[in-house]
Amino acid sequence: MTAQLVHAWRMFRWGRILARHGVLRPFEDIQDLPASARLLARLARVGFNVPPRPEYAHAFEAIGPAAIKLGQALATRPDLIGQDAARDLQRLQDKLPAFPFAQVKATVERELGGPIGQFYASFDETPIGAASIAQVHKAVTTDGRTVAVKVLRPHIEEIFAEAIGTYFWAAARLERLGGEAARLRPRIVIDTFRQWVDRELDFRLEAANAAELGSRLESFQNFHVPAIDWERTTKRVLTMEWIDGIPLTDRAALEASGHDLKALAATVVRVFLQQAIVDGYFHADFHHGNLFIDGKGRLVAIDFGIMGRLDRLGRRYLAEILYGLLTRNYKRVAEIHFEAGYVPPYHSVEEFATALRAVGDPILGKPVKEISVGRLLEQLFAITRIFEMQTQPHLLLLQKTLVMVEGLAASLDPDANMWEIAEPFLNGWIRDELSLESRAADEIIRFVRDVRSLPDVARRLMAQVPVQGAAPPLPPLPEEEGTARGPGWWIVGLAMTFLAGLAIGWLV
Repeated sequence: MTAQLVHAWRMFRWGRILARHGVLRPFEDIQDLPASARLLARLARVGFNVPPRPEYAHAFEAIGPAAIKLGQALATRPDLIGQDAARDLQRLQDKLPAFPFAQVKATVERELGGPIGQFYASFDETPIGAASIAQVHKAVTTDGRTVAVKVLRPHIEEIFAEAIGTYFWAAARLERLGGEAARLRPRIVIDTFRQWVDRELDFRLEAANAAELGSRLESFQNFHVPAIDWERTTKRVLTMEWIDGIPLTDRAALEASGHDLKALAATVVRVFLQQAIVDGYFHADFHHGNLFIDGKGRLVAIDFGIMGRLDRLGRRYLAEILYGLLTRNYKRVAEIHFEAGYVPPYHSVEEFATALRAVGDPILGKPVKEISVGRLLEQLFAITRIFEMQTQPHLLLLQKTLVMVEGLAASLDPDANMWEIAEPFLNGWIRDELSLESRAADEIIRFVRDVRSLPDVARRLMAQVPVQGAAPPLPPLPEEEGTARGPGWWIVGLAMTFLAGLAIGWLV
């Protein structure tokens, strides 16, 4: 009971912050929500001058570090929180006050196992940036290399563990409502978020991400990934090559330096497509703040905590979906969704194809220059709610990054069009992916996997066969008091205040 009260109290505090920023206002009139939730959404804003439009990003920033990261995760889920909320959350400023250098020094020395001077000839005490998870300092190694040193915030693991525990508690109660809430699988959303955070809180994994991406794109012209200093990298300290460059956020400096912004926009698109489409491994936070132009004119990426993956079959499905939409072969696009298991088999392929036409025709009737690949996927995912398509986090992460890349390219070159830049690249890729040889290879791979799984299937079947003379199974233990029945109505009411914020816009 004590744990439930702690979770409920946290959600009440967070709910008040969400209400102050207008995030809960839309839920006051949603009849599908329990009456207690609608009432608390109204009570939560008492005493506040609520803004006319919800300020999702500001609300999550006010709640704290874990909420900032949750907001970034939710920004990849427009199907869950709505398009307006997703766009607003993409503006989240992951910036917090710096923590003292004494704590930085203590962390570095504890992690590296010696005095800071043993590893760095100089170490700037003032950070160049401080975010919710870590802050970055400029330093020079004892062998004379200039590096960037990323240091984890003190006690940040405990802060995230407490918050994620409450998120899970809230998601479980939201899922019990059934219907749309169950289809959106909020517990899986939070579990994906937990995995995301676990990876970001271990800098060895971020270093490995950077090293893998760098090796995959080593031959790609005009793109560079900073080298990792593994000797000075641990779970809580990351040391990598220092980049002297112009951030893509500084358009004036880019123009003054004489860089060809039109060519730079094309490079941004092509390097992302190379990652996502050819390699199936992509930087999933590919925005202005994480990209620079160095002195050699190369596009340089940083911050590799969030990476996306698409396996070969997933990339082939994506190829067929894009090709089918662009050629208006909606029947084939519908069939792919059923073949991939994205849509439950009891739905009609023909009806789904018709729904896809409602998405594709208005967009594809425009000139090629006006077609947005990201918007096309965005509209495609929006229609799937009607057909109970369970969410595919890897595709949503790809869609979110595509939209981000399109916006980045357009900011560098207002006349840039992602499809026009990508068309030659995508045409060759689609042709290769849909060739008879490619299809045959996929079928062989699928067959071999099925054959390899047969022994395991047989073992599981045998485990279900009762052994003659064996004792009957013991009855299940009774659940502890308070766990089977769930919280009382008043705790549900408190929980719903934050649940409304957690599910921002899922019923809007």
